[in-house]
Amino acid sequence: MFSGIIEEIGVVEELNSQKNLAVLKVRAKKILKGVKLGASIAIDGACLTVTGLKNNVLIFDIMRESLLKTTLGALKAKAQVNLERALKAGGRIDGHFVTGHVDATGTIKDKITRVNYVELRIGITRATARYIAPKGSICVDGVSLTVGEVKKSYFSVYLIPFTGQGTTLGFKKKGDKVNIETDILAKYIVNKN
Repeated sequence: MFSGIIEEIGVVEELNSQKNLAVLKVRAKKILKGVKLGASIAIDGACLTVTGLKNNVLIFDIMRESLLKTTLGALKAKAQVNLERALKAGGRIDGHFVTGHVDATGTIKDKITRVNYVELRIGITRATARYIAPKGSICVDGVSLTVGEVKKSYFSVYLIPFTGQGTTLGFKKKGDKVNIETDILAKYIVNKN
């Protein structure tokens, strides 16, 4: 379980594809404290298990399903990724509850930038849109955000300068793909029988 509050931007060292699996290596600094083998780390919002740690580089195995359903399979060396350690029981919870289970990918349809204003319009499928409500919570590349406008084919989020500077969302551009995790409560409400 995560909160969607990014602790640091890491740098991809390499993504080594194998049959039905890829090994991802990410250089980090801040989040290394207390990280052990088996720990959960969210990489751009996708929960991965630490399988190795060597010289400030975290190593993860990524299953085929995660490669197909997230943006992780397209990562290249030197790419920057959002990093967050799992929540600690008994600690403060900022952001919102994030599982690290990416529901879908979206594409940035437009980026509107003005003085102290950044709006991302993210294209989604109708199936994903049903779980998104105006003023509800959403996780985009691991970042906890409040939904602005919701249309049939996209939703909007707004970045304060702090979020733009402290996450990879600040340098995303039109056409970039992002990982989307809708609010866990919305999924239960929509799917109740």
